[in-house]
Amino acid sequence: MIARVEGELIERTPTRVVIDVRGVGYEVFVPLSTFAALPDEGKTVALRIHTHMREGAIQLFGFATEVEKTAFELLLRASRVGPKLAQTVLSGIDPVDLLQSIRDGNTAPLRAVPGVGAKVADRILVELSDRADELEAAVRASGASPTPSAAAAPEGREQAMSALLNLGYSKPQAERALVDLDAEIEADADVERWLRAALKRLAR
Repeated sequence: MIARVEGELIERTPTRVVIDVRGVGYEVFVPLSTFAALPDEGKTVALRIHTHMREGAIQLFGFATEVEKTAFELLLRASRVGPKLAQTVLSGIDPVDLLQSIRDGNTAPLRAVPGVGAKVADRILVELSDRADELEAAVRASGASPTPSAAAAPEGREQAMSALLNLGYSKPQAERALVDLDAEIEADADVERWLRAALKRLAR
């Protein structure tokens, strides 16, 4: 099992990165919170890794913090929640809010995430309510605060558009959501702020 990857960041998108480790490029899928914390291409990056094996294929999912990795692996314990959906969930809700939702039995934050309907949200809360102690411990160790966002970037809006398309929204849907947010969000806001706001608007 691969537990950690460190090397040169040679490609970065809101859902996927490629890290060069001594001439070998590792494709790693990441949630939005991890993407927002990445350095620029060409810089060294280290990610915690969850290795997923399926039908002979190996997929790597990377995380900037132990809290994110713990939340991801907790989500995988819910039936019918695979790694791609867990990645999407963590792109729409940070681990602290996920833990709060589980503890409060509140499905609203989960239902606001694309691909998570009422049944899936209910299943996550019911099946994980007695399994969240590890995530709670990780959150406390981190200072019980959401994963920090990257510094604001002028291209945040454009990156949010790319992320919405990667998450399965059509270009007209994504453009409409972002246009509606132009009056609410400053132009130089980071991609995480743009994308979280767009996801909430699209879930209405």
